[in-house]
Amino acid sequence: MASGRSISLRVVNTPSQDLALTNKAYCSPSDLRNFLVPGSRLAYAVVGDVFVLCLEYPFSLHDSIPSGAIGLNAGQRRQAKVSAGDSVAVTRFEPPEDFNLAMLTLELEFLKKGKEEHIDAVKLSQQIKKRFLNQVMTTGQRVIFEYLGNNYCFTVSEAAVEGQERSSSIERGIISADTYIVFEASGSSGIKIINQKETATSSIFRQKDFNLQSLGIGGLSAEFADIFRRAFASRVFPPHVTNKLGIKHVKGMLLYGPPGTGKTLMARQIGKMLNGKEPKIVNGPEVLSKFVGETEKNIRDLFADAEQDQRTRGDQSDLHVIIFDEIDAICKSRGSTRDGTGVHDGIVNQLLTKIDGVESLNNVLLIGMTNRKDLIDEALLRPGRLEVQVEISLPDENGRLQILQIHTNKMKENSFLAPDINLQVLAARTKNYSGAELEGVVKSAVSYALNRQLSLDDLTKPVDEESIKVTMDDFIHALHEVVPAFGASTDNLERCRTNGIVDCGERHAHIHRRTMLLAEQVKVSKGSPLITCLLEGPSGSGKTAMAATIGIESDFPYVKIISAETMIGLSESSKCAQIVKVFEDAYKSPLSIIILDDIERLIEYVAIGPRFSNLISQTLLVLLKRLPPIGKNVLVIGTTSELDFLKMIGLRDAFSVTYHIPTLDAEDARKVLQHLRVFSDDDIDSAAEALKHLPIKTIYMVVEMAAQGELGGEAEAIYSGQKKIQINHFFDCLKDVAQYQDKDLEF
Repeated sequence: MASGRSISLRVVNTPSQDLALTNKAYCSPSDLRNFLVPGSRLAYAVVGDVFVLCLEYPFSLHDSIPSGAIGLNAGQRRQAKVSAGDSVAVTRFEPPEDFNLAMLTLELEFLKKGKEEHIDAVKLSQQIKKRFLNQVMTTGQRVIFEYLGNNYCFTVSEAAVEGQERSSSIERGIISADTYIVFEASGSSGIKIINQKETATSSIFRQKDFNLQSLGIGGLSAEFADIFRRAFASRVFPPHVTNKLGIKHVKGMLLYGPPGTGKTLMARQIGKMLNGKEPKIVNGPEVLSKFVGETEKNIRDLFADAEQDQRTRGDQSDLHVIIFDEIDAICKSRGSTRDGTGVHDGIVNQLLTKIDGVESLNNVLLIGMTNRKDLIDEALLRPGRLEVQVEISLPDENGRLQILQIHTNKMKENSFLAPDINLQVLAARTKNYSGAELEGVVKSAVSYALNRQLSLDDLTKPVDEESIKVTMDDFIHALHEVVPAFGASTDNLERCRTNGIVDCGERHAHIHRRTMLLAEQVKVSKGSPLITCLLEGPSGSGKTAMAATIGIESDFPYVKIISAETMIGLSESSKCAQIVKVFEDAYKSPLSIIILDDIERLIEYVAIGPRFSNLISQTLLVLLKRLPPIGKNVLVIGTTSELDFLKMIGLRDAFSVTYHIPTLDAEDARKVLQHLRVFSDDDIDSAAEALKHLPIKTIYMVVEMAAQGELGGEAEAIYSGQKKIQINHFFDCLKDVAQYQDKDLEF
């Protein structure tokens, strides 16, 4: 950057022809001191507010320049629009940090029209980096130089600094030994560039270093490293190296995973980072046509440019990237569609021919994206086709932190984030949120902050921008509003324990502790990624409430309950598909709990007959024994009131552990009644004695019936402690329930 005041110097010619070809400006030692970079022997100056030149003083007394003068060659004087004898403003330039050029694009031409020349890009790049090392190059700058006895001129058409995106400001940077130089020459110049692809080992990418966060990609560093190793590592090396190795480049990759995890974003940013042609982005359904043969033609047209490029330029051809979004829409397994047209089969065949056919292309990279990998034709997934398959899964805590930082970066820069914002806490609380869902959380939080500044009575009222602050409370509200598709179904779990959890005695507490130990075992286990537990007992004994409590207290990111009530009216096959989907979704999370509630209802058991769904029971048997993918641990908790039936069909043995949830004895019932505080001290013992051997659900129902009072409407007074339940009325209610349940009770 320019620093210090301008000094007016008189323009003189560069002392000699040799110095004129160095692209440096020359001055006296006394003037040079004004332009030295602190702590360095280099001196830079902005001459005439145009270009940055490296300054030196001639070492030969014969070429010396007087004090107050600056020596410029003819090209430099022309660009600065000055002549010998004129005065020009010269300002010291101090290069900022990280100013090295990653890539420099130069347009070559003869200084004077010469005969046709073949210029080796490798050798010329080495000469230019050696001759102009540490010099600053600016877009639009023209530089005269000598190469193999001929005088040439190059014009800087692009100057990309490492780690920086292109901007509207002046592009400039310092040539280093690692700068990748691209040469261009018009057809009329008489210059033909050869070996352009072998000028540097990083020619495929625009930049040497990749800061994914600056590209808007968070939490996918490991996935990008995997993609780079498998799809791009071979392309980074010059063609003669890969030819000696006898390998072919990867021609296709598939990014798959849950919706909203960043597959499309990753593919587009990969396309932007590449140094080849602008990527073609195609949504799967866009290539479909109702006319016969038109769909296949659309596929062929996508590859036409790459074919032409390879025919004319061979190994020097640029990389052509074709990005297919929602590729499962057009590449379904052949024979799976029943429309009778064969259109989808034709698309798959055409893609296979272009990627890996007789005249296969080596300058194409096909990137497909889908969240239904299982629908894609297997032939497309074999080596030589879409062989690199990378799962873009849900981000971990560190990844979620990066994503939140990306989406709140501008707010932070403009002081719109309140001091109480803690992104680390938010990242910890957003288990199983995808990248898109985290963006939705940020948008929702901002909407709360903006809404505080608006008045519905007068929407034209001016808004005070300085008072807009997004607070931690806004994010907490947003988390309740934006629920992850693969998250814990907390609301459903809470519905399973509407009466809460109370102390029901040591027997229930023991089972709770043991089941929680299983959850802890799942968290740390490496040898047992799947643990199954069956809770059995009489109907209403609290099995479902116990399972739901384990699901909530375990703090697992994925907890889902499968119950018959969510499958009313579905066919057997539909029920199986829904059960399988829950398990498949669980495999996307590192820790999961699946609750199979009332298994006998799930498999449609009826005692008379007996009748049950063999299809669903076989599906459960397979799922209860199928190990999850590596790195994914699952706890399955089943509940049943028909243990003998499960033994008969073999489901009981599919569970690792079985716990019996008993009915309550008198002491257990007494603890429950003490918690409810609806009986007087004189009546609580007799009430507890009457309730023994009843399941807890029945106890709650009888207490609620008795709390209404003989005249009704007394429940509010009883639960608030103003009144107590009359013991005789309680016994009457209990008799009604006992008769209904065929229980013989003694009071």
